[in-house]
Amino acid sequence: MSSDSVHLYLNDALKVYSRKDLACALEIDTSTLGRWLVKENEPRPYVVDRLKQILLPFHARREPGEFKFIDLFAGIGGLRIAFESIGGECVFTSEWDSYAQRTYLANFGDTHALHGDITQVDVSDIPDHDVLLAGFPCQPFSIAGVSKKNSLNRAHGFACDAQGTLFFDVARIIKEKRPRAFLLENVKNLQSHDKGRTFSVIKHTLQEELGYQIHTRIIDGQHFVPQHRERIAIVGFREPTPFSWDALELPEKGSFRMGEVLHKEDGSEPYLEWDGSRFFDHEKGCVNEKYILSTKLWSYLKAYKEKHTAKGNGFGFGLIGPDDVSRTLSARYYKDGSEILIKRGPKNPRRLTPRECARLMGLPDTYRIPVSDTRAYKQFGNSVVMPAFKEVARVMKPYISQN
Repeated sequence: MSSDSVHLYLNDALKVYSRKDLACALEIDTSTLGRWLVKENEPRPYVVDRLKQILLPFHARREPGEFKFIDLFAGIGGLRIAFESIGGECVFTSEWDSYAQRTYLANFGDTHALHGDITQVDVSDIPDHDVLLAGFPCQPFSIAGVSKKNSLNRAHGFACDAQGTLFFDVARIIKEKRPRAFLLENVKNLQSHDKGRTFSVIKHTLQEELGYQIHTRIIDGQHFVPQHRERIAIVGFREPTPFSWDALELPEKGSFRMGEVLHKEDGSEPYLEWDGSRFFDHEKGCVNEKYILSTKLWSYLKAYKEKHTAKGNGFGFGLIGPDDVSRTLSARYYKDGSEILIKRGPKNPRRLTPRECARLMGLPDTYRIPVSDTRAYKQFGNSVVMPAFKEVARVMKPYISQN
């Protein structure tokens, strides 16, 4: 095999693995890998076979799905898992963050390219699809809304009202590709953002400009995991349908407790080859010490809470045990973990491990975490409770399947 071919394999692998992880998988040191990459030295022939094995899951053939969907602002793929569970086939992905891309590729591989900045993607390069998924960020809209434009006899439309926001890119794709349905996901406060004007523009765009029938619902992830996490789901259909949120099957809140996601320290914690001992020390049977708060940080958090309690507000840490439900996991969790701290009796509490965060988002233990703890906390804090949107996908399916 030619030298260029070997380097193509190496560069493909580096889209998924860090240099350190790839070097470990190839059983070499990072300096050797560095010399290979700059072509100072050539890899031995066996390296090609090893690289093929590493990349095999990412080049796997997939059976055609019952319907096709695209995954925009994909994050780490929570919505994709939900829609694959009902027979969907992902045919296009866009995610701008390089670390999220690494996690996404480590879990899905892919038969299609992973695109970055959606604002730079031409709609003609997006394949036809039945469903559009988008967990788009909520950015400030630049005008007060359609009603104001009407009062001033000025032209309006999503190309004007939403220009400069990432919602505009969702709208332009819907306009050109006309999927049968879409699911947009965002924070609960999208409805009240900018005194409701943002949501007004979104609804007007989807209903009046694009002609879709829409349904909105706030769903608390607490129905499916031990975490209070409210998100808004905006479901739209191109044709009139009898879709109803009444079809949702939501387990009673409180049915799930933290004990179901915490590492088991009674000897029953499963060994995950892809985690190794990164989060849990299987020899000692306990969570790694690095997740335990230092005495200095714990003292600071207690003093901070006492100060604000005296002022009559609720700022401070959240201390929970196996029988509790957690607060919302946020993207800032990496800073001090204060919103969700795990009790350890008289000892200092600890943070959740990234594996526990994955479980708290409803992701299976087969889900890979190829990035640093800091990046993982940010990614899970920005993700969706997957089982909640799996249920949304289930009730949407009768109206999107080609059959």
